[in-house]
Amino acid sequence: MNPATALAAVLIDELVRCGLTDVVLAPGSRSAPLALASHAESRVRLHVRLDERSASFLALGLARRAERPVVLICSSGTAVANFHPAVVEAGESGVPLLVLSADRPPELRGTGANQTIDQIKLYGSAVRWFAEVGVPEERPGQVAYWRSLACRAWQRALGPHDPGPVHLNLPFREPLIPDGDSTWCESLDGDSQGGPWIRARVAPPPVALHLPPTRRGVLVIGDGAANVRRYVAAAGMAGWPVLSEPNGNGRYGDHAISTYHYLLGTPEFAEAHRPEVVVTLGRPGLSRPLMSWLKRASSDGAEHIVVATDLTRWPDPTRSATQVAQAVEIPVAAGDDEWLNSWRRADLAVRGAIDGLLDVSGLSEPRLARDLVEALPNGSLLFTASSMPIRDLDQAMRARRGIRVLANRGASGIDGIVSTAIGAALAHNGPSYALLGDLSFLHDQNGLILGDREPRPDLCLVLVNNNGGGIFSLLPQAALRDPFERVFGTPHGVDFGYVAAATGTPYTLVTDESELVKALRGEGLRIVEVRTERESNAHLHAQLRDVAQVALRAAL
Repeated sequence: MNPATALAAVLIDELVRCGLTDVVLAPGSRSAPLALASHAESRVRLHVRLDERSASFLALGLARRAERPVVLICSSGTAVANFHPAVVEAGESGVPLLVLSADRPPELRGTGANQTIDQIKLYGSAVRWFAEVGVPEERPGQVAYWRSLACRAWQRALGPHDPGPVHLNLPFREPLIPDGDSTWCESLDGDSQGGPWIRARVAPPPVALHLPPTRRGVLVIGDGAANVRRYVAAAGMAGWPVLSEPNGNGRYGDHAISTYHYLLGTPEFAEAHRPEVVVTLGRPGLSRPLMSWLKRASSDGAEHIVVATDLTRWPDPTRSATQVAQAVEIPVAAGDDEWLNSWRRADLAVRGAIDGLLDVSGLSEPRLARDLVEALPNGSLLFTASSMPIRDLDQAMRARRGIRVLANRGASGIDGIVSTAIGAALAHNGPSYALLGDLSFLHDQNGLILGDREPRPDLCLVLVNNNGGGIFSLLPQAALRDPFERVFGTPHGVDFGYVAAATGTPYTLVTDESELVKALRGEGLRIVEVRTERESNAHLHAQLRDVAQVALRAAL
């Protein structure tokens, strides 16, 4: 057996023993040993994509939803560089990704050899760990090295306290395909019991920080939060309101305050609702009023406790944390419920006001976000783009149970959204939906190219088409009328019906709010387009803020 084939076969086998279930491959020549080993491995589900960027975000979506490492394979050269945006997102959001990049052997590097670049530590600090595997050779000791390396890479990607991407660079000499010889200088077999070569033992749960009882506490939940149900239940017992971003997945139950963006954007309410303790899970960052309120609360003497499983990497964008802990115990506090009830009365008043306006807004972007969430069946996954769609969800979504919301909010990039949604849908056991804008869709329209033999997702892509960069219409740039359209608005004029037809993707155009529920029905990969207008959307957002403040001030 040639060394390239031996290394690839052993590596994939060992990763399967560790728990690998999915491999994503972007085809190439130098990666042939890894591609053939993955294709021959019946215990994994193989996904092949023509485009490296789409492949990498597909793997990101699979790993994010499954919460376990996914192997991502490519050839040498710029193929490896095209993985970089997805690796950055995985690094920032703590998604376990295992990149196996094929490379030229050392004697071909720096010589002008075709498709050769410097791949050593290419992703820099975006990965949790990098290893240059070394050119495989037929000599005793290689199998133990390869299998122990696979176990280390798997465990480092998995975490569990600090999951993220790992990069193994694998230089291969030719021949790159099996030569018909199965002999090797030592046994290539793994552990005789079928398990991994090295069994990692995870430390017991950390000792939790015990808080003193208080009624004036708040639980804030952002992207990537862990143990959400336990903390929401504890907050409920303590009489605390819960302020959860949609992708925090804690916006349910009687304590969920769905209009916190508007409440905290009203100075009178924010001033009257200074907390004594705030506990933050995950990475909040969608609402400027929330972030400002957190900063003010800390400066006013409130305890702001950030819960982070890894104490070397904790989110604190407002620099307002006073303590960081791996776990927190929120005790039941004696006293009346006036603190919680004041939040709930305000939430009810503002909810009625903004819903009343949305009900007469036609098929607006905030209404689409609200109504989409209402229409999803229990057990659904909703993946949302990182720009306006998730902000519309945050500001318009009512509290509800039974759905899972995901987003690429680590680096909050616009790229790879279609592919990430497809990957998440393939890992989800149930119907899946995605809410995305036109520019996000155009950035990753290659994600629709699946190939005839690839696993197919049950995913409805709900596409908001406002012919450009809608979020900029809500920013100060919109006042610069002369350059705005060209350098911020960027109208594209694309007919998405033709884009769908090019890949044979079923397509529906919704022109009235009454058509939405019917359009969402179906199976497989499909597109539902809703066309909106940027200026009227900006005007509606201003109206929502105004009616919310009027209703809230009347209720105070």
